[in-house]
Amino acid sequence: MSKIEKFEDIEAWKKAREIVEDIYGITNKGNFSQDFALKDQMRRAAISIPSNIAEGFSRRSNKEFIQFLFIAKGSASELQTQLYLALDRKYLTEEQFNDFYKDLEAIARQISRFITYLKDAG
Repeated sequence: MSKIEKFEDIEAWKKAREIVEDIYGITNKGNFSQDFALKDQMRRAAISIPSNIAEGFSRRSNKEFIQFLFIAKGSASELQTQLYLALDRKYLTEEQFNDFYKDLEAIARQISRFITYLKDAG
């Protein structure tokens, strides 16, 4: 693993940032844009992922960083659940749901690998 000097170097952070952009885009469309509760909750969960990665990195302690990475991973799972709710309400197509879900699974795996790396290094 190459040296990470700033949180912007973390691949999971980069992918999570893209998810935020995508969630904002999809929640601005059609009936989704009028479901203020779900739209807001999904945006908050999406924002939480890169935010917690960045905050944890800034703590400069592997123990604290790991704690924030677990929170970020939890937010990814929260967002996956909310995707089901959006699918149930027909705000998303099956294809959109699957694309988002797979992206979030990939982010969660990256975070898990990073947690393992930090635990082994610490």
